[in-house]
Amino acid sequence: MDDLLADFLTETNESLAELDTALIRLEQVPDDQATLSQIFRLVHTIKGTCGFLGLPRLEKVAHAGENVLGRFRDGTLTPTPAAITVILKAIDRIKMIVAGLEATEGEPAGDDDALIGALNALMEGEAAEPEPTPDPGPVAAVQPPVEPAALAVPAPAAEQPEQVAAPGESGVAAQTIRVSVDVLEDLMTLVSELVLARNQLLQLGRTQQNSPFTVPLQRLSHITTDLQEGVMKTRMQPIGNAWNKLPRLVRDLARETGKRIELAMHGAETELDRQVLEFIKDPLTHMVRNSADHGLETTTDRRAAGKPETGRISLNAFHEGGHIIIEIADDGRGLNTRRIAEKAVAQGFATEAELAQLSETAIHQFIFRAGFSTAAQITAVSGRGVGMDVVKTNIEKIGGTIELRSREGRGTTVTIKIPLTLAIVSALIVECARERFAIPQISVVELVRTGGGSETTIEQINRTPVLRLRDRLLPLVRLSSLLALDEGEPDERAESFIVVAKVGTENFGLIVDRVFDTEEIVVKPVAPILRDITLFSGNTILGDGSVIMILDPNGIARTVGIGAAAGAERTGLVEPTRTDAGSSGARTSLLLFRAGGAEPKAVPLGLVARLEEIAADRIERAGARAMVQYRGRLMPLVPMGVDLDDATVARRPVLVFSDGGRSMGLVVDEILDVVEDVVTIQLGSARPGILGSAVIAGRATEIIDTGHWLALAAEDWFAARRGGAGGPRPHLLVIDDSAFFRHMLVPVLTAAGYEVTAAETADAALRLREQGRRFDAIVSDIEMPGMDGFAFARAVREDPRWAALPLVALTGRVADADILRGRESGFTDYVAKFDREALLAGIAQVLATRRETEAA
Repeated sequence: MDDLLADFLTETNESLAELDTALIRLEQVPDDQATLSQIFRLVHTIKGTCGFLGLPRLEKVAHAGENVLGRFRDGTLTPTPAAITVILKAIDRIKMIVAGLEATEGEPAGDDDALIGALNALMEGEAAEPEPTPDPGPVAAVQPPVEPAALAVPAPAAEQPEQVAAPGESGVAAQTIRVSVDVLEDLMTLVSELVLARNQLLQLGRTQQNSPFTVPLQRLSHITTDLQEGVMKTRMQPIGNAWNKLPRLVRDLARETGKRIELAMHGAETELDRQVLEFIKDPLTHMVRNSADHGLETTTDRRAAGKPETGRISLNAFHEGGHIIIEIADDGRGLNTRRIAEKAVAQGFATEAELAQLSETAIHQFIFRAGFSTAAQITAVSGRGVGMDVVKTNIEKIGGTIELRSREGRGTTVTIKIPLTLAIVSALIVECARERFAIPQISVVELVRTGGGSETTIEQINRTPVLRLRDRLLPLVRLSSLLALDEGEPDERAESFIVVAKVGTENFGLIVDRVFDTEEIVVKPVAPILRDITLFSGNTILGDGSVIMILDPNGIARTVGIGAAAGAERTGLVEPTRTDAGSSGARTSLLLFRAGGAEPKAVPLGLVARLEEIAADRIERAGARAMVQYRGRLMPLVPMGVDLDDATVARRPVLVFSDGGRSMGLVVDEILDVVEDVVTIQLGSARPGILGSAVIAGRATEIIDTGHWLALAAEDWFAARRGGAGGPRPHLLVIDDSAFFRHMLVPVLTAAGYEVTAAETADAALRLREQGRRFDAIVSDIEMPGMDGFAFARAVREDPRWAALPLVALTGRVADADILRGRESGFTDYVAKFDREALLAGIAQVLATRRETEAA
């Protein structure tokens, strides 16, 4: 209310200043309808705002004045000078009340009955007494005007303080002014040019040592930065300004579609540049329309699906790392993957063979194609196939990204990431083939140096360069190859730099030759001849006067075929893997290899830390155990059907598994490929170390049980590690902060016949509860960062939505005291993390007990 009151005081004082001039003009030209409409509008606005803020005294005076002005406007009353005087007295009284309101933050007491009576009499047609004309003379100019009859009423004692606070300029009004947007745009342009000049001077200063200009240049740089930030603040507006019309829009859509819709908005106070705000207004409106029309079900359908009758659309905005994140989510029906795929084939966007190779998330991206729509019929709201492609284009025009996540039957979330401003941005300057380029800092995650003596090296998998970065394979793009700047075969051992960029939820690395400093750059639009080249988002002028291109990570990702995110990494959720044949389960990246036979074997790529080739003469033995000195430590080697004593093999391919500071190497015969496919184990296996067989990349492939091989390397592998409503099959929720353990456990549970959803934190799991997700049992780690397993168990038991679910604790700590504490916290069973058979038996037991309880 403080902010609202300050805004009200500012606008009211501006309106009062306009009213004085407009009333004088009306007095001179009584039939000036434009001026009369302006006066009526200003007084009407003041009266309406008074009612909203709860200012009854001010509202009564403004209302009485508005009544008279209404008679002026409809022609039933003539604005004579005497009548204008009465209105001016009302304006003066409003000024006095506003001055008191500003001084005390409360409406001052006073009696306005005489003034309101005079205004009401004037409205009823009673002529106001003409104002006496003062005697001419030098004093006349300073003498106060004489009140007309019925109006010269002595002010009661309560009003005396008001007379002291005579009408004058408001303190609030004096602190704020309104400036034309064009003036701000021109000012921003001048500051941008100043930044360029500053950069050029700093570049000159760097070339001279002990220059007398060094200190003045530093001072100039600080002043320019402060001026830039000050101008930016004048352009910043709360994002709530773009949301103002959405409640009315949702209300109208609810009435039109016959649905019950609730709109929740969070972070309306988040500020961003006015120019960016204008760009996102239409995309936001369109996505809210889509959520209401396509996303949310009818009341009947929601009731049948076991959902609340009222659908929910939520908007959330917040700052994150120098940019704005906007989330638009609904709890509706989600995207129909099968329907989208059928439409994509029908409209010629893809063939059935191509769709068979795509994940659900990749198929969902077809909704961003121009002309694509799955609506059964065209309505006034949507269905013409125009909109989402324009949304994506507009977001990417301003250097933003858009990410879509959807679960059929559970809802859709669209996440938009946009820069705070467009005019001046921070950029990383890089060099490739002796050409310099700028990369917006908003997209840069980190820098990695490779080759040239660095331990980090670029690897090749199936002739594709990749980087092993923190136990994950990062796809790489060589900028020189992308821009056709290659000067021969690249040397993978030479020093180079990898700029790790983020597009949506996907990370990829851009290989460049050199990295310079970050610099504030002024973005200039690309020339019309280059607009079709999506690799660039603009150009800029560096401090030395060079014109360089600004790379667009979004365009690069599209060009090289790096797709959308394959999950919900930012929220810590891993999509469930289904085991029923023919299901549309999540696709998993798999490493294919041969070991002990000609048939291919597979392991989830997320488990593999590195791929190595170890010379046979480096392998050492301690008793019956094979090992190798690896990165300063001894790493045990486990052969998988291979003979380590075969002297004819000079080098051994090794899959390195690492977790919690320890590593083991699985020795195989040959590494074949990396593929992405749905893991559907169709035939189980009784052989130790093999979960079963699945069709991967068109061939029967054995899926290995990683846990078995890890236990052969170290029996205490799992004990030593310490972590900082489905279909017809039971649906398990697995919570573990270790991505390594999640990747290993999910296939085991999947092979055992369960549908699995994994979360990396307890908080992420509880968000699933808030979304209305249903499970048959929960398997949770104990030692997790933030909320640990004990606190999570208590939180589950305290809420009726999941209170009855079986809870299985999975941990390396199995002392009696730990087990007792777990059961007191609410766990149903307590299983050692390294005991696979006990885990499967425990889950089966708690599910059977629950079924018996429900049946009883």
